[in-house]
Amino acid sequence: MNINRNKPPLAKQKLFKHKIHDDIRIDEFYWLNDRENPKVFEYLKNENEYYEKMTLKTKGFQNLIFNEMKSRIKEDETSVPYFHNKYWYITKYEKGKDYPIYVRRKISLSAEEEILFNCNELANDHEYFNLSSINISPDNKKAAFSVDLVSRRLYTIRVKDLESGKLLDTKIENTSGGSVWSRDSSNLFYTTKNTKTLRSESVYRHNILSPIELDSLIYKEKDNTFSVYVSLSKSEEYIFINSYSTLTTESRFIKANEPFNTFKLIQKRIFNLEYSVAHYKDTFYVFTNADGAFNFKIMKTSVDETKKVNWKPFIVHREDCLLEDLDVFENYFVLSERINGLTKIFISSWDSKNKFHLPIKGQTYTLSTSGNITFNTSKLRYNFSSLTSPHSVIEFDMQTKRVEILKEQNVLGGSFKKENYISTRIWASGQDDFKIPISLVYKKNTKLSLNTPILLYAYGAYGHTIDPDFSSIRLSLLDRGFVFAIAHVRGGEYLGRKWYDHGKLLNKRNTFNDFISCSKHLINMKFTSKEHLYAYGGSAGGLLMGVIVNQASELYNGVIAAVPFVDVVTTMLDETIPLTTSEFDEWGNPKNKEYYYYIKSYSPYDNVKKQNYPNMLVTSGFYDSQVQYWEPAKWVSRIRKLKLDNNVLYFNINLKAGHGGASGRYQFLREKAKEYVFLLDLESINK
Repeated sequence: MNINRNKPPLAKQKLFKHKIHDDIRIDEFYWLNDRENPKVFEYLKNENEYYEKMTLKTKGFQNLIFNEMKSRIKEDETSVPYFHNKYWYITKYEKGKDYPIYVRRKISLSAEEEILFNCNELANDHEYFNLSSINISPDNKKAAFSVDLVSRRLYTIRVKDLESGKLLDTKIENTSGGSVWSRDSSNLFYTTKNTKTLRSESVYRHNILSPIELDSLIYKEKDNTFSVYVSLSKSEEYIFINSYSTLTTESRFIKANEPFNTFKLIQKRIFNLEYSVAHYKDTFYVFTNADGAFNFKIMKTSVDETKKVNWKPFIVHREDCLLEDLDVFENYFVLSERINGLTKIFISSWDSKNKFHLPIKGQTYTLSTSGNITFNTSKLRYNFSSLTSPHSVIEFDMQTKRVEILKEQNVLGGSFKKENYISTRIWASGQDDFKIPISLVYKKNTKLSLNTPILLYAYGAYGHTIDPDFSSIRLSLLDRGFVFAIAHVRGGEYLGRKWYDHGKLLNKRNTFNDFISCSKHLINMKFTSKEHLYAYGGSAGGLLMGVIVNQASELYNGVIAAVPFVDVVTTMLDETIPLTTSEFDEWGNPKNKEYYYYIKSYSPYDNVKKQNYPNMLVTSGFYDSQVQYWEPAKWVSRIRKLKLDNNVLYFNINLKAGHGGASGRYQFLREKAKEYVFLLDLESINK
């Protein structure tokens, strides 16, 4: 890549000292934390202007890639309809429009269409728009929904009268968005957030005929390491209040037709005890890690005797199988299992006379149950895709075993054929002899060699597993000779709950070491070389990127760090920052001396040093509620100050969005085109 030596913006340095545990950390860019300081905003604008100037020569290619990705998408898209309480519900996209249209049809799909929400009209005059959590009342006459206009994930709940089409006076601000109706369709349970920390902390009951000033506080979560939400059982007979931290949960319940009753505790919280509850007839089925069941098991208990002492075994714990989900139907229950990294779906009648696994083949696929809202049906819906197979929505009749593909993603343009691509799974040896899986996909005519560009992606936190699924967007890389690879590092649950436990708290370094081991394995196998290996991670995966460029920068020609969590010590010491207190079980609380020094040992911002860094693109959102914009801003500034190379370092911040980037589907494609062209340009690919 030809290097333009125009000087980038340099943030001013102002000495600030962090002091704790007899240790002092110098933070010369701490002043960037002030969101209200006009000089901060000016600096961020300068970064964007520098990025635009330096990438001006690639604008045409970005537009080409954008149009290419857009051309593969069926613009007038319609979701698979699902049936619930006398209505079919459908989500539609119209050609050239950014936002969805939500509609329904009564009883029959041939009935007249009723538009619930046209988000394209509602989004007019808004730079950012997100309508979510549509919740239809049991009488089908009202719809609660929530809107975020800033991308701060502080939602305002409104209620629409579906008969008149008008909004009710209900306007509840600073909520988490979700809500639950009581059976009388008059009372709405919802959760509010602390406006400073953004922690979901209080549950209220609202009568839609009364002003919100009269709403009743039902529950307040006093432990600031916990958050809370409300939910409805699939049977629609019970409403739950669920408190949760990373490692511990606690639930309460009432009958949905008795909204003024006092919520009854299921099981008092016990540190490290996780549980969730499904209802069937007179029984609660408890999905839990109780008594050492690290891969989870299922217990059952009477709805009248819910304490842990009354729980009886239903599905036993297995060391080689992670239970991920339980879904209940009138005549069947369904388990989502993960064995050796692969998802299996187990189906059984309640009397166990009819039980089996869905037959799925392959080693690089994604499988999940989805959209199973109806309780009294024998039909199970699930999603399937792989790195080479577009997404399919499939309906399986658990009684007749009949399979019907309801929809398969249509990749437009005519050039895509799944048989022209190869996907496989290989295993790298970790630094501590663990084997780390890597999923790869590439075009059949791409030869794996020292000159092959590979983009290696990972996340590695919160037990969130990155499954190998299909992306039509990704074809723009694959068709130009790139290999895309997923490193299934510790911190996710790809190989079970222990895979997660070995990648958090005082084991967090395993995540970083695993990624570096995967990188070295690809190079040692001569699938690529240091000159053609690239890394990508976002949020907690951006933290991963921050560590690897400090520790193993020589392995990568380029790195993309999206909304990266890179100032870990400072953030985890500041309990006023959104979400900090709920993160202690993931990263540790640095007020504890042992955790402080461990986190400091890898925190990217604290470990920037005088060395060469790869070519880097760093992105952020000004209204990001998960990773505050100043983390990547400070990190980029310090790297600029200390790096010894002439490689490019871009910081591109969306000044009108948050953690998830732009809200429209086409704006998302433009952001993805920027990232892809950054990589392609480094490979001198410009067409």
